[in-house]
Amino acid sequence: MPRWNDDNEMLALMKERLYTPVVGDILDQMGFAHQFLPAAIRPLAAQVPAQQLTNAPGENWLKLAGFACTVLENDIYGAPKKPFGYMTEALDQLRPNDVYIATGARHSALWGELLTASAKARGAVGAVLDGYSRDTPMVLEQDFPVFCTGTWAQDSSIRTYIFDYHCDIEIGQVTVHDGDVIFGDVDGVLVIPRAIAPEVIERALEKAATEKTMRRAIENGMLVTEAFERFGVL
Repeated sequence: MPRWNDDNEMLALMKERLYTPVVGDILDQMGFAHQFLPAAIRPLAAQVPAQQLTNAPGENWLKLAGFACTVLENDIYGAPKKPFGYMTEALDQLRPNDVYIATGARHSALWGELLTASAKARGAVGAVLDGYSRDTPMVLEQDFPVFCTGTWAQDSSIRTYIFDYHCDIEIGQVTVHDGDVIFGDVDGVLVIPRAIAPEVIERALEKAATEKTMRRAIENGMLVTEAFERFGVL
């Protein structure tokens, strides 16, 4: 039986006890070898020089766990008949514990201050952009985890168009299905297929605990070879 009673407890446990390397290791062991998003997608707060931050990055800036709300955009040239496409609809249907995850457009920022406020008001727990974010100080002050490839102020209104959401998307080597579990920290973002998420998380919790035990043994003088033979992790 899992160590949690509902989705809220599961996600809280992930943020408290897990980190992406150990989850990625379990996915590899289970035959899911292509679940990390591209390395360029990192926490927005980690991309900003420390002296430009009003406060030190907290847990909510640098770590996220939630369920994918997939969004597909494309580049356009000139003002569309429907401004921003289905952006407002995609934001309005966000649910508690959702992670807004978008790809497909390259000619502008995909996220900013008002989108952050909208997502947070709907109970979403983060945003992952295969592209840029803007309004950086105003995004960070909302204490809402945003992961992106960088910052760029260029507006999307005449350059990009959201034409679908709750659909399959592809980012790098990963196919993301709506409702998959998204887990991110300072080492990257990975996608856990929803159907196997309970097993992955349970096994990752066990591995994380074993790694801590092995580290203590090494710090107390055990040789690495012996520790690896005993604990089976590295």
